[in-house]
Amino acid sequence: MIDWDDVRYFLAVARGGSVRAAAGRIGVNHSTVLRRIAQLEERLGAQMFEKLPSGYRLTAAGEEVLELANQMEASSHQLETRVFGRDQSVRGLLRVTLAPTLTAHLLMPDFADFARLHPEIEMEIVSSGELANLTNREADVAIRVVYDRKTLPLNLHALKGPDLFGGVYMSRDLLAAWRAGAPDPIRWIVISMHGIPDWASEGEVRTTAVPFKTTDGEAQIAAVRQGLGITTLSCFVGDADPLLVRVPGSDLHMHGTLWLLTQGEIRTTKRVRLFTEFISRRLAAYAPLLTGLSITRD
Repeated sequence: MIDWDDVRYFLAVARGGSVRAAAGRIGVNHSTVLRRIAQLEERLGAQMFEKLPSGYRLTAAGEEVLELANQMEASSHQLETRVFGRDQSVRGLLRVTLAPTLTAHLLMPDFADFARLHPEIEMEIVSSGELANLTNREADVAIRVVYDRKTLPLNLHALKGPDLFGGVYMSRDLLAAWRAGAPDPIRWIVISMHGIPDWASEGEVRTTAVPFKTTDGEAQIAAVRQGLGITTLSCFVGDADPLLVRVPGSDLHMHGTLWLLTQGEIRTTKRVRLFTEFISRRLAAYAPLLTGLSITRD
């Protein structure tokens, strides 16, 4: 049998004219698109595309498949409309995906409030740096930080939230010791895969030792609390932590914008609508904290 997911990837390449455009539209990597197209060609026993310098062009077989693929897509959308869009029950599973830092340092109290308001909704929080595929129903709602709106997959419904800024932070004790002339070295604390951002200025405090590297955000936060040095954090983390303070003379930098993403007719189900309306109001209230204009959650 033909896998509908393979057909979706075929349509994305046919419409976008390239594997890169298809990957961006669906929200997956380049290799996933190539693998899906290869699977479809193997099952049909025909080549769907010619690879040209200008992009991917449909073969004669691909042109025939395109007409049928459009019909399959229309039928799929009709099914979603009739089944998922009419689901007005608050009972059932609601899967939300977002970055671990947003979960632990900002939104978990709000998730708890929502769960208490709607005890029949079975909430599953997918707290991960990996991007869940909403089209494949890996999650119902994604809360993502997006720097460029153009990178948002076109097949998703996007609800814009507040902007998100970051700054450079150190522990209050370390700052006091530095001002008192303590000889202890001050390090950059970095997540290994990211390093020191180009935008980060050390301000008035200069590092005098090799970096201290961690593999994740929670370890990074723990290290700066221990007074090992300075690091970059989102303002909603750094400003809300009583042990931390912004490095004097350092600047803020925009990390991106928070977006609530849902897919197709799933967004019209009652539990998804209730959640997106609830959490968007909470995010709006956090705008001063997220942009670095407030040092409390109030």
